Amino acid sequence: MLTQRTFPPKVRLRIGDSRAGVSSVISPLPRSPVSHRSELLLRKQPRNRPVEATGETTPFHLTSSNYKSTRGGTAGDEPSSVSERERDSTSLKVLSGEESSEEREAYTKIKRRFEMGFRCLIKMGAGGRLSVPNSPVQRVPHTKPPFTLGQIKKAIPPHCFQRSIPRSFSYVGYDLSLAFLFYYIATSYFSLLPSWLTYLAWPLYWTLQGCTLTGVWVIAHECGHHAFSDYQWLDDTVGLILHSSLLVPYFSWKISHRRHHSNTGSLERDEVFVPKPKSRIPWFSKYLNNPLGRALTLVITLTLGWPLYLAFNVSGRPYNRFACHYDPYGPIYSDRERLQIYISDAGIFTASYVLYRLILAKGLAWVVCMYGIPLLIVNAFLVLITYLQHTHPTLPHYDSLEWDWLRGALATVDRDYGVLNKVFHNITDTHVAHHLFSTMPHYHAMEATRAIKPILGEYYQFDGTPFYKAMWREARECLYVEPDEGGSDKGVFWYRNKF
Repeated sequence: MLTQRTFPPKVRLRIGDSRAGVSSVISPLPRSPVSHRSELLLRKQPRNRPVEATGETTPFHLTSSNYKSTRGGTAGDEPSSVSERERDSTSLKVLSGEESSEEREAYTKIKRRFEMGFRCLIKMGAGGRLSVPNSPVQRVPHTKPPFTLGQIKKAIPPHCFQRSIPRSFSYVGYDLSLAFLFYYIATSYFSLLPSWLTYLAWPLYWTLQGCTLTGVWVIAHECGHHAFSDYQWLDDTVGLILHSSLLVPYFSWKISHRRHHSNTGSLERDEVFVPKPKSRIPWFSKYLNNPLGRALTLVITLTLGWPLYLAFNVSGRPYNRFACHYDPYGPIYSDRERLQIYISDAGIFTASYVLYRLILAKGLAWVVCMYGIPLLIVNAFLVLITYLQHTHPTLPHYDSLEWDWLRGALATVDRDYGVLNKVFHNITDTHVAHHLFSTMPHYHAMEATRAIKPILGEYYQFDGTPFYKAMWREARECLYVEPDEGGSDKGVFWYRNKF
């Protein structure tokens, strides 16, 4: 599926006689998706090419002049063939309404040919691999890239690395204002609705509140990366408050997530959604490799995956003993990090106590409806976003023989969540840039992504498949990893699904 960019609606296809100063509009092309790279390719067409796409105010022309130049003549020459004279004559007749049925049919054929050619052109490369086609999958390059991290950084405008306290807090204020607005509407007006209408109002509230609180979660994630401000103490204070309110152990997750960024794509040291080789997957996996089994697996993953990861390290890297994000003495943390784990646990305890007092005051059902179900949606989106960013049939994983930091960071994929991209502060569609420069604030990530695409080339990956379709596809295609049989790169592993 192509990158979702909308071509300007005034782009038109014209055929006419430029010498007569007349051109007839065939039809405005329908709005169609076009990639950033395709748009650049179109804008860079030489003047003597029959295809030219420009901005909102400049139409797309095909005139006798540039049509002639593509056939070896010069602009302004007389038509060199009967077919060209017929074409120009037909164009003028169509404009004046004097055409015959045969001429109208010929004119329609010309229009369709140019429309088909134009659509084929705009479907050319889209700045990296897209959704998995029906043909054999084109994989991400897994060899050492021909560029360095320093070269990538030089392509990004310097202001993209600047963190603004007022701007960062403006996003906090915006998200929290929306959350309180939804809360106010639910508590003040839902009781006034007819009973049948509440069955629509509550799911709408849960969805809107869950998406908004996911944005709050992302800002706390920014704090963990020191991307909120230039002051670490401020980042940690804001992050601790926001994450604790969503029952996330801030420092505990910050530390393990930092290790994920340091070891992305490594089968031995990565921290989250680490795929297993075929020999290590559970025996029952092959019995779940069907639509019903996949649906069951996805439901469990989206509802319980996040708390199971925090409490039992499910889907995380293996340790030599029990690993838990709440345990200060667990194998995830070093001695100097243990105090921070205690602080995280204190934040979780405080938030849990507040919920306990609310249950006593308002009742369990009230807390579940106002907070519990939106929190489930937050957790589901968190798991889904992370899963889709690191799971794709074209993405490699590396063992210790092949892995290096840059190739691991590039073994990620940007995704398109539609309007939710903005709600989630672009954590979904700028993840490649985030893995390369995690201290960059989210409000500069889109500009940085556009800047690094020409440098990364085929190493940049974007998949515009709707996230719900991509979730199902990846659950079907990405079950375990194995190196290619007979290949020379034994340390490079690819997703498989055959048992």
